[in-house]
Amino acid sequence: MKRRQRVLLLFGGRSAEHDVSRVTAVAVARALDRTRYDVVPVAITTDGRWLLADSAQRAIEGGPDALPSAFDVDGEVAPAIGALDVDVVFPLLHGPYGEDGTVQGLLELADLPYVGSGVLGSAVAMDKVMMKRAFAATGLPYAKSVEFRDGHDRDALVRQVESELGYPCFVKPANLGSSIGVSKARDRAELDQAIDVALSYDEWIVIETAIAGREIELAVLGDDPPIVSLPGEIVPGDDFYSYADKYEADDAQLLVPAQLADDQVAEAQALAARAFDACRCEGMARVDLFLQDVDGTFLVNEVNTIPGFTPISMYPRLWEASGLSYPALLDRLIDLALVRHARRAKRAGRQR
Repeated sequence: MKRRQRVLLLFGGRSAEHDVSRVTAVAVARALDRTRYDVVPVAITTDGRWLLADSAQRAIEGGPDALPSAFDVDGEVAPAIGALDVDVVFPLLHGPYGEDGTVQGLLELADLPYVGSGVLGSAVAMDKVMMKRAFAATGLPYAKSVEFRDGHDRDALVRQVESELGYPCFVKPANLGSSIGVSKARDRAELDQAIDVALSYDEWIVIETAIAGREIELAVLGDDPPIVSLPGEIVPGDDFYSYADKYEADDAQLLVPAQLADDQVAEAQALAARAFDACRCEGMARVDLFLQDVDGTFLVNEVNTIPGFTPISMYPRLWEASGLSYPALLDRLIDLALVRHARRAKRAGRQR
């Protein structure tokens, strides 16, 4: 009988998206085929400790019906990552210290296959400053924006925003997701407050012009070449697609597939593939676009290398609509991780 592959689910993390990650891990654990995989849950606490998650393991052993809505972060201290007897790691860490290349670098050093983008793609796509620079370098259309580093001239920043972007605008930490730390500013007073909020999360922030239009999202899978799902659409229930709108309220509408003309679908898919490539992503990403009301053209908003896998998340829903089930999607992501690791190991052997 063929040995089941041991999949390490790495969840929790030090970022403000810790709780989202715990919910994501449960959704993935529920969907993994128990005839093919043994699941090893490892939690990272908010203060950076790595634990073998005892309660998560007990829930997994009880089967999908026994899984809670979110795993607890508890258990024994995990051994060194390279000493764990696993075949592949599935990072389910959102935000800094997980989605930004730091964990990916650790897994490279430990010589462990892992799902998703490598160090470079993870770092570029996580940092909105560098991501926009990558978009600019490759000629992708994106919303006008201004970048700012804490400690520089804030009065000059405000003047630049008012002259180049105007109101309303959005202020975002450079290195967070799930809309954490994001504020909409309609005047100078709100801008000052929004800057304070964003800088409380990150040293670098991005201020973007507000776009009137539809929010279109696409799922990307694979590497060379990647494949792109049908588009979906987010209709926010809030003033914008905020953290509460994503994870707490039930007001936002996720339309899958989006109602677009065939030529718009093709254009959106091409832009998503280009954005994925511009950031040097691998394995998976969700690419978010704006379809502008003013002229019907698309803008690239951002790339997310570890998109949510919760039951309400767009990434698996988009693949379901495109003909790839949730369990089959996880199989494909794990296969991609193993193939990439084997491919790179051949070159690494030549370098020794």
